[in-house]
Amino acid sequence: MTYPAPRRLARDTHHKMIAGVCAGIARRYGLSTSGLRLAFVVSCVLPGPQFIAYLVLWVVMPRDDR
Repeated sequence: MTYPAPRRLARDTHHKMIAGVCAGIARRYGLSTSGLRLAFVVSCVLPGPQFIAYLVLWVVMPRDDR
């Protein structure tokens, strides 16, 4: 039995809202894109480095130029 190859972690430039970070993470792990975006926005209300982590991922994650 063969399993499908996992997608690499990359920013989704076709389904992006800002930079494609949430869309890329959701696609990589098989999650709902809107659910992940909502969770990120809600988490920004809590104390922590969420916004900085988003900016770092924006710079570090490669673009998906399919």
